Amino acid sequence: MTAETTSEQAETTSEQAGTAGRRFDLPRDFAQWLDPYPLLAEMRAESPVHRARLRGEVEVWVITGYDECVAALNDPRFSADLEAAPRITAGLPPERRRNVLMESLLATDPPDHSRMRGIVAKAFTARRVAELAPRVREIVDELLDAFAAEGRGDLVEGLALPLPIAVICELLGVPFAREKFRYWSVGLAMPPADGATLERADAARAEMTEFFGEQIALKRAAPGDDLLSALVTAHANEHVSDDELVGLAIMLFLSGHETTLCFLANAVVALLTHPEQLAALRADPELIPRAVDELLRYDGPVARGVARFTLEDVPLGGTTIPRGEMVVVAIGAANRDPARYPDADVLDVLRENNPQIGFGHGIHHCLGAALARLETVTALEALLRRFPDLELAVPVADLPRRPGMLRGLSSVPVTFTPDRGE
Repeated sequence: MTAETTSEQAETTSEQAGTAGRRFDLPRDFAQWLDPYPLLAEMRAESPVHRARLRGEVEVWVITGYDECVAALNDPRFSADLEAAPRITAGLPPERRRNVLMESLLATDPPDHSRMRGIVAKAFTARRVAELAPRVREIVDELLDAFAAEGRGDLVEGLALPLPIAVICELLGVPFAREKFRYWSVGLAMPPADGATLERADAARAEMTEFFGEQIALKRAAPGDDLLSALVTAHANEHVSDDELVGLAIMLFLSGHETTLCFLANAVVALLTHPEQLAALRADPELIPRAVDELLRYDGPVARGVARFTLEDVPLGGTTIPRGEMVVVAIGAANRDPARYPDADVLDVLRENNPQIGFGHGIHHCLGAALARLETVTALEALLRRFPDLELAVPVADLPRRPGMLRGLSSVPVTFTPDRGE
């Protein structure tokens, strides 16, 4: 990537940066950014819109106020399409500017986004998710059974990682291949920091494209009662290209796996480090569904934000973001905005009136939100029921972070009284 601008763009940027307050440097290594909230709070307190430098090289804008983040996520002048920011894409080869992932819901605008989202929404119904509930409980119990008798385990390796992979594979109707999917998701979730990372991402994307291309061919020949078969049927009826279909399948896998993995680990750690909140849920497990919203607000996987690109000059938060700029909508900052939430930095599982935007907002609101809720609620219910003395085995500061833009953990070792079965 290049951070160069024309002299005219540079003058505009400099002028607008002055109205938005001082420029902030975001950490180069997101995996080592243990706690992003103090910096995000400092930025938000000074101004809801800031100029910033990402990884020491890419000039971006960061939106930190709740109202401003919601406005940006609902404003068609903020595009999800990377091609809207030629300054950002100038240094990228064509294959990295446009690939099957760029044909998915994550990186398209209306009318293509509306057309594809409508197709997925018809297949990814509330009924289909509800029907998965008994199977999700079975998967959770099977995974916990595998280490319950040991009195210790890693909740990432033993639960948070395999659970969403198994569930999304069941939903899509594709073979469960834990290590293969883990390699692919890490490869695509890591930021393009160097040549080796880019090569790994390219390899993961190519392998996933081939895998889902083969699965789609199998569904065409013998469709089943699964989400991928439903999408293949829609492909035949609603003018979806092959690249769009593969992109949708990959997007559903990534959004149904990586974000849930990170969220579940974050949620467990948040509860284990707030014993009074954990005690409230143990005393009344019916609070867990409400608590999921608060846990997502408090420390969700998309805390650092989602990228958008300005299609024209956009006035927002007392400044004007020029056309063709990359914008980070800082979800974590919005979800802790004290102008929107009393005691915003406090975890309160009893919190009411909690319009958190951890699942996004507007046309890009997460299609898999109901599935993520189902998995998280089911996992938390089982953990609290089966392990009444669950504790972290290491200090929270020693928990290693996952690489990539999502906020998550690569390991959560815990101890508990061995459970010989129910």
